[in-house]
Amino acid sequence: MKSAHYTESGARVIRLQNVGDGEFRDERAYISLEHFETLRAHEAIAGDLLLASLGETLPRVAVLPKLDEPSIVKADVIRARTHPEILTKWVYYTLLAPQTRAYAGALIKGVGRPRLGMAAMKAIPVPVPPIAEQHRIVEALEEQLSRIESGAATLHQARRRLEGLRKRVLVSSIPEEVPSSWKMTTVEGAGTLELGRARHPDWHHGPAMRPYLRVANVFEDRIDTTDVMEMDFSGVWEKYRLEPGDVLLNEGQSPHLVGRPALYRGVPKDVAFTNSLLRFKAGEGVLPEWALLVFRRHLHAKRFMREVRITTNIAHLSSKRLKKVEFPIPPLGVQKQLVQRCEELLSGVAAMDRQVAIGLRRADALRSALLRRAYTGGLVKQNSDDEPASNLLARIASDRASQPKRSRKVKAPAQRTAESSAPAPEPTSAPALAVQQEFDL
Repeated sequence: MKSAHYTESGARVIRLQNVGDGEFRDERAYISLEHFETLRAHEAIAGDLLLASLGETLPRVAVLPKLDEPSIVKADVIRARTHPEILTKWVYYTLLAPQTRAYAGALIKGVGRPRLGMAAMKAIPVPVPPIAEQHRIVEALEEQLSRIESGAATLHQARRRLEGLRKRVLVSSIPEEVPSSWKMTTVEGAGTLELGRARHPDWHHGPAMRPYLRVANVFEDRIDTTDVMEMDFSGVWEKYRLEPGDVLLNEGQSPHLVGRPALYRGVPKDVAFTNSLLRFKAGEGVLPEWALLVFRRHLHAKRFMREVRITTNIAHLSSKRLKKVEFPIPPLGVQKQLVQRCEELLSGVAAMDRQVAIGLRRADALRSALLRRAYTGGLVKQNSDDEPASNLLARIASDRASQPKRSRKVKAPAQRTAESSAPAPEPTSAPALAVQQEFDL
């Protein structure tokens, strides 16, 4: 499937983006209906299992819902259809169970692009209870899982509200109309602003190798030290060395994150910064913590977005434009009070968010425990009146044996011209077919 094949409407193309971890994601892509007719072998219909063979979480599985248009599956999405006497939902929940994830984890290939191939997918064990028990297990699972999902949805909503509350705390911490006792100046008038050192291949090695921070290390009021790189700072170390109290702002980022600030508090020690960051040094009468609060307020009030310039999909906040942004300065005592008050409110929001996170982890644990118990037959009671699963499997094997094997047409090799001197080589194996693989569970 090439980008030129996609259209504004027509038949749906089911891609990796559509296969969530237990959910179908309505990410839309189309090909023409005429093109769809040539790809009928790839068609997917409502109720089909969709398995992602590529990605961090494998096997990811979803059930295709009823769509308004016909659809096909693209490469790396495997379509599976169960035997009529095996519930699709039972296999779906089996593939989500922790036991399946553990088994599949040992079969995943690749590091940068983890993959679970067709042979490995076929080898995944699927416990098969009697059909009546499949119905009972699925019914019990869906009842309990719906309760968990309802609780998790409430927690996610609470987390969104907490994020909104955090932003309101920051935006309202500094009034729009400052009191007469305050001084209104600009960033340039409140301190000094400098751009970090540019990176260059010649400085990857040298006699004065030093660690440096870049945009990937600076988050809002947090410096991530898990991936700190080094380069040679011969002759310029003191110029770019950070000191506790420096405020770092992202110079280049996505538009809503540009200007994201963090206060350097001395960790990591003896570190510099690059030109993906701007450094603000507070001037006389300005607390570094107050400067951080002003910049966080500007970030969430979208003040920085009015100053950005976008090049090659990256928003940039130049030091020239940042210097002209307004900067209120209250008396030092007021600065301390407002910073302390804001920190108290934000710590309360953070405490509530931690409780929400605990609730979400519990929901995940409950979900896994339910699937684990269903996989081992411990979720519902056994019934001796149920037809043994061995009879069911025997019928499936008999049905499969009675069906004629499907033959797939292979293009004949091109005719050799009279000028061809060498004989055509004998094929050693079947050529690759441009047909989406499928398998029956």
